[in-house]
Amino acid sequence: MAPRANWKGFLRLSLVTCPVALYPATSDAHKVSFNQINKNTGHRVRYLKVDAESGEEVANDDIIKGYPIDKNNYIQVTKDELENIALESTRTIDIDEFVHKDDIDTRYLIRPYYLVPDGKVGHDAFAVIRETIRKMGMVAIGRVVLTSREHIIALEPLGKGLIGNLLRYPNEVRDEKGYFDDIQDVKITKDMLDLAQHIVEGKSADFEPEKFEDHYETALVELINQKRAGQPIKAPATSRTSGNVIDLMDALRKSLARGGSETALAAKKRKKRAAGQKEMLLPISGKAKAVRNQRNPVRSPARTRKVS
Repeated sequence: MAPRANWKGFLRLSLVTCPVALYPATSDAHKVSFNQINKNTGHRVRYLKVDAESGEEVANDDIIKGYPIDKNNYIQVTKDELENIALESTRTIDIDEFVHKDDIDTRYLIRPYYLVPDGKVGHDAFAVIRETIRKMGMVAIGRVVLTSREHIIALEPLGKGLIGNLLRYPNEVRDEKGYFDDIQDVKITKDMLDLAQHIVEGKSADFEPEKFEDHYETALVELINQKRAGQPIKAPATSRTSGNVIDLMDALRKSLARGGSETALAAKKRKKRAAGQKEMLLPISGKAKAVRNQRNPVRSPARTRKVS
């Protein structure tokens, strides 16, 4: 089932308008999440909002926002005051201009959304806008109001739909100069560059996101499965990598020599892990009751709480 739309309104290019819906293109729902519990009772921990000075609990109706101007001194802003200045959504994404995709610095990208026609009408107008952007080979820049704030959105074709990336404003992007000033200027020999290029060529491949694995997420699933089955937990062996390079040329030669065997081994490991990853996640998801009953997993002690 598709997620609920974050926004519904209209997409407009000059006088061409069509109803559209905006859906999140990414999700963290599959990741293992934890609740904080009292280790002595196994009960969930509940957080209270308390006055920092008196320590007394404060009701939600008595909480307002405050902008700090100095220590313990705030300019108080009420909910009504914030609502009075909130941007009223025009319910329209107006395309203001077209730019080349390469002109958009990746640091400005925030998060992607899928943009699709909303309802049975407007598909022809949507297609006109989509194909115009596609034919020009450019990115359409527009504005959209989400959660009372105006955002810049960059639209480009993706299959039959559009993908829109929210963009940061210039004052949200830090200048790189302060970070790169202390990097030394060094002279690299042609032999070093040639060796490094051979290493890169040996590791070159098409970008296939499905072959990448979240090793920490896999380790979390394995840890929880072991604890549910009452198995002993063993600390993994740690590998230490020295940060000191004694001979850069020697390191490059050794890297080139073992590059082929490492690539083959990594591919074998990815294939093995990918085959078992879905099976490992089933007991954690809580949505495969029939599969769990069929396998008859070892039940955890009564005090162990299920991870959602």
